[in-house]
Amino acid sequence: MDPYEVLGVRPGSAEAEVVAAYREQAKRYHPDTAGAEGAQRMAEINAAYDLWRAAEQQTLSGLAEEMARTRATSASPKRPGHWLAPALRAALGRELLTHLVPDEDVRLVTPTSTWASPRAILAVTDRRLLWLLDDAPVARVHSLTFRNVAQISHQVRRKRARLTIRTLAGRRHVFHDLRPHTAATIERHVLA
Repeated sequence: MDPYEVLGVRPGSAEAEVVAAYREQAKRYHPDTAGAEGAQRMAEINAAYDLWRAAEQQTLSGLAEEMARTRATSASPKRPGHWLAPALRAALGRELLTHLVPDEDVRLVTPTSTWASPRAILAVTDRRLLWLLDDAPVARVHSLTFRNVAQISHQVRRKRARLTIRTLAGRRHVFHDLRPHTAATIERHVLA
């Protein structure tokens, strides 16, 4: 998915323009006003906006040049994540891309926060969760395969959701500041 196309703005648009386009689309397709067909479109709009926010967070982290090189050489099969769309590669960033296994399908990328890092990127693939603790000096990338998840749940409070995951080993991972729909989508992917 190209987040700029879904939101109806040009690539490289200013932050204020992207936010305004998102709000306009959200008002138009919100399920309360557009009904059942609006719910699917709203999910697509939210996913596009989360993908754009994750890419912006990676750019602010000093990875702009790396993402430009990735886009320029996207046809090269030697580059990490060469099978992914450019928008997904930009949102994942260099570190998460290098932790993907060949042909691992990335379903969702969203900014989040954890107790260890207020700025994190969470990626849901076809087999595991990957997250980057953006401001950690070491051990920045973590992963958890779906088969090692014992329990997953999300709670919504004041239009933000918290996703809690318990592993088979008894460890708990909590992701804060998610959109309620995004948290529910992640929960469905993990349980599927």
